[in-house]
Amino acid sequence: MDVSTSGFSPLVRAAFLMVGAILAFSTMTVAGREAGAELDTFEIMTYRSVVGIGIVCLIGWWSGTLSSIRTERLGLHALRNLSHFAGQNLWFLAITLIPLAQVVALEFTSPIWVLLLSPLILGERMTLVRILGVCLGFIGVLIVVRPSVETLSPGVLAAALAAIGFAGSLMLTKRLTRTESITCILFYLTTMQAVFGLICAGYDAEMHWPSVQVMWWVVLIGFAGLAAHFCLTQALRLAPAMVIVPIDFARIPLIATIGAVVYAESLDIYVIVGAAVIFAANYLNIWNERRLSGQAVGR
Repeated sequence: MDVSTSGFSPLVRAAFLMVGAILAFSTMTVAGREAGAELDTFEIMTYRSVVGIGIVCLIGWWSGTLSSIRTERLGLHALRNLSHFAGQNLWFLAITLIPLAQVVALEFTSPIWVLLLSPLILGERMTLVRILGVCLGFIGVLIVVRPSVETLSPGVLAAALAAIGFAGSLMLTKRLTRTESITCILFYLTTMQAVFGLICAGYDAEMHWPSVQVMWWVVLIGFAGLAAHFCLTQALRLAPAMVIVPIDFARIPLIATIGAVVYAESLDIYVIVGAAVIFAANYLNIWNERRLSGQAVGR
């Protein structure tokens, strides 16, 4: 059924798309953990990116957008993809080391890092509400992590650093969207990260070809990753971020449940409470940005 002509309101269609994004992100999380039992993170990224190249080229050919792939901003594409490559590798590492819910909760700090770094990278002004949001977000991180000698594990550090990598990728993507098409951005995302992954995976002259069982997980990672970002982007076109972000946070209890049922991970109340504080910090800044944009329109 064509959702765009089904008679559903934009908010309902956006909600359907967000359900798709949540399921796709959750699928990628489980597939990443399963693939991580046999492959290192660089190998996962290499094979995932190769799958992604095929998908992007096929969709670009079908939609007639391959001609929009340009070479004018290769430097910015490279910076964006280095940041995303680092963040994604750290994320794949984290999901093999600590509970899935903790990884996802720390992943949601990316918007906090965007607020903190945007004055340096995007030249945006840091306001009092943004500073309050950053502080509230880091309080949430402290609740999730409860830093001590015992809790500051490599997995926690990897998840926290992954959020910074994703934040850098988000800001550089914002700059690229001013001049580049989605097909162009996704093409360089997959091709550059395939090269980065191949270099990093093959530095020791050893690269493992995945078994048949794991190859299916790798293919699933490639499809799920692109599907998740497509659904999220389309949902943001149909509804305000104030509507979309609360739905996306449903990933945390879902992932916590998957971790408990599939991997026998304990449900940590501190992760849920900390995630709620991080959500409040993000929602505060979304509300403030919408209020400011409304005032600008009013003028």
